[in-house]
Amino acid sequence: MKGERPGIYFISMIKKPSDYLAVALDNIEDLSRITSLIDQTKEFCSTYKVGLELFTRFGPSVLDCIRDSARNIFLDLKFHDIPNTVAQAVISASRLGVRYCTVHAHGGKSMMMAASQAARASREKGFQPPLLIAVTVLTSIDASSLSSELNVGVSLERQVASLANLALISGMNGIVCSAADLPIVKNSLPESFEIVTPGIRRKGSNSHDQKRTATPIEAISGGATLLVLGREVTSSSNPEGVLKEIADDISSVKGK
Repeated sequence: MKGERPGIYFISMIKKPSDYLAVALDNIEDLSRITSLIDQTKEFCSTYKVGLELFTRFGPSVLDCIRDSARNIFLDLKFHDIPNTVAQAVISASRLGVRYCTVHAHGGKSMMMAASQAARASREKGFQPPLLIAVTVLTSIDASSLSSELNVGVSLERQVASLANLALISGMNGIVCSAADLPIVKNSLPESFEIVTPGIRRKGSNSHDQKRTATPIEAISGGATLLVLGREVTSSSNPEGVLKEIADDISSVKGK
């Protein structure tokens, strides 16, 4: 497969502030600008996220921009389909050498177990499979929309906790959840479990279409292992300055 580069990850032996940061590239429409942004910010960021919008626009070739910078690829396509289809998608992701790959926890136990089994099969074939990250409840969903639009009859907190536990027993390597949900899930998950937190905004910043946001300090203090920043960085006239400021905030929490 064109573009295969199995096992190319950027992993620090000791976790630095930059290792807690991922930049979502989706609202950028030009490949040269993506490359320029990565060059500007990679000193302060270990991971770059490619989601549905960007992957649909450019295809797998967009991942080369991240590979060439020797940074981690976060493939955020939120796989949600029948188990066999998701399993095959995970195998394809393994061949692309991505570090993180998302699936929807709402797909259920059988689907997530199929994804986990596909990751193991990829490893046996010599590929380094991605860490599988299960999406719990999107940060655009609040308690009102969960109940009135999605007809979920439990509280948002209970739904997140239930999906996080389902992800754990299904063989996932981590979850995506709002920083507001960290107190609900953190103590029930293993120390090695990745907790990816989107909706990160500096104090006073525009929340855009995110309903449940948090500052970097709030998320890190709550136990997040990877913070995802999008327009906070990509729409800034000084993206490296934004990331440096956030990295300094993380240093103040972690003492590094």
